[in-house]
Amino acid sequence: QVQVAESGGDSVQAGGSLRLSCAVSGYTSSHDCMGWFRQAPGKEREGVAVILGDGSTIYADSVKGRFTISQDNTKNTFHLQMNSLKPEDTAMYYCAADQVSSASWCAVHFRRVVFNYWGRGTQVTVSS
Repeated sequence: QVQVAESGGDSVQAGGSLRLSCAVSGYTSSHDCMGWFRQAPGKEREGVAVILGDGSTIYADSVKGRFTISQDNTKNTFHLQMNSLKPEDTAMYYCAADQVSSASWCAVHFRRVVFNYWGRGTQVTVSS
């Protein structure tokens, strides 16, 4: 059974930094598609950043230049470094994994928020 677990959420002041981590276990193959999503109260879940099977990355416009997604060599652990945090970054952050046939499909699944395996979320709160 595939399990996905996030960690690292916390409360910080605006301008601060946090590093979220995600561990994926129970899967025998490397995941082709790993991403971070977030959901603020009253809003739909949205994609934040994703690593595609070819190593390329996609970021939401709202986090470009501030957030960085990275993956360990094992490819079963990945991270989200968040710098220059803003109050509008406050949300429950979820990591998710998916296995798709191509990097293009990973991008499609990211934009549609339709990954197969999800963590339970970790809360990030940014105060002004």
